[in-house]
Amino acid sequence: MLPNIIPVITLSAVVLAGCSLAQADQSSLHLPIGDPARKDKQVALELDGITDTATAEVITPEVLAERLADAGLVFVGETHTNLDFHNVQLRVIRALHEAGREVMVGLEMFPYTQQPLLDRWSNDEFTESEFVEQAEWYKYWGYHWNYYRDIFNFARENGIRMYGVNTPREVVTAVRKKGFKDLTEEEAANFPHPVKPATDEQRRMYKSFFDPDDALHMTDEAVDGMLRAQTVWDATMGWNALQALLDHGGDNAVMVVLIGSGHVTYGLGAERQTAPYYDGRIASVIPVEILDDEGDAIEKVQASYANFIWGLPKQEAEAYPSFGVSLMGAIGDQPTKIIQVSEDSIAERAGIVVGDVLKSINGQEVDSGTTLKKIVSNWRWGDVVRVGIEHDGEAREISVPVRRLDDD
Repeated sequence: MLPNIIPVITLSAVVLAGCSLAQADQSSLHLPIGDPARKDKQVALELDGITDTATAEVITPEVLAERLADAGLVFVGETHTNLDFHNVQLRVIRALHEAGREVMVGLEMFPYTQQPLLDRWSNDEFTESEFVEQAEWYKYWGYHWNYYRDIFNFARENGIRMYGVNTPREVVTAVRKKGFKDLTEEEAANFPHPVKPATDEQRRMYKSFFDPDDALHMTDEAVDGMLRAQTVWDATMGWNALQALLDHGGDNAVMVVLIGSGHVTYGLGAERQTAPYYDGRIASVIPVEILDDEGDAIEKVQASYANFIWGLPKQEAEAYPSFGVSLMGAIGDQPTKIIQVSEDSIAERAGIVVGDVLKSINGQEVDSGTTLKKIVSNWRWGDVVRVGIEHDGEAREISVPVRRLDDD
């Protein structure tokens, strides 16, 4: 479920920074949109099974690789903090590799400007810790490295090249705020082809990812701005993945793009933006949890949701702790002022509120969101940390238990 975030700038930063867009309820899985041949049909969702939505068959990873034999671009959706989703991504990569394909991996988590660092990783010039530090993982992405480390290590061990496909975040922010016509020449250089505007179907899909209460507070202007940013991400990630495939891949190559599910669902995101420039086949694989946020079973999914749907158990808790706050960052003159606290998060349960200024953790100064992410990456469930904050101008230090939420 998306956090209950009202300020537009915060909502854009949280939602669009990867667009995993976990299903707010079952409605987002049952929309009659997308591929006309499948949009009015539903298929069964099977735990640990892969449903081919064209045939309604439940298949294995090996058969999935066979059915992707003619695909050159494969988008594999993710929820960023769900380890099972990343295990699915690894299994898709592994299955295609074992089937003899020349596998390439496109990464939402890195802008194309970071490609030299990814090349050095592939060339075995870094240890893990050196790569995380020098590639500025916690600046460009921020989600725990361990969610992705098995994928990165498998790729390096098997000679699979990795490519940054995202565009610099400041460019997307500029489009959201100004639109396309008022971009600077430098900003516009990131768009080598026209970006298709959002459609009514995409708008319907996008709004379905939000809780009803959130949607009620969203103005049309706010939605339009976020959709512009969404389409920019869709277009540039699809384009950059395609160019890497065409420039560096052989006849048997397949580019597997690891990307937030919100950029893939119903074929309305990256696929729609990329298809006009590619005469090969594009396919999508999206994991779906078999229970919704209310604990109700999800038995069927709209067939147009993805080409292949992989059923997963409901995640009970994130594998690695997150603090649950968003900071002011570059918006104002207090970069570590807290502008959002996630519901039921570690921070909320510790009594931290919007407006507090985060000063230190275990005596280490917090001077930016990147520093906070690095510090939190070392937390483990059961830890207790000392957090220094400024509350209503008064300095305080509080003891914060790093514990999972007890639903009981």
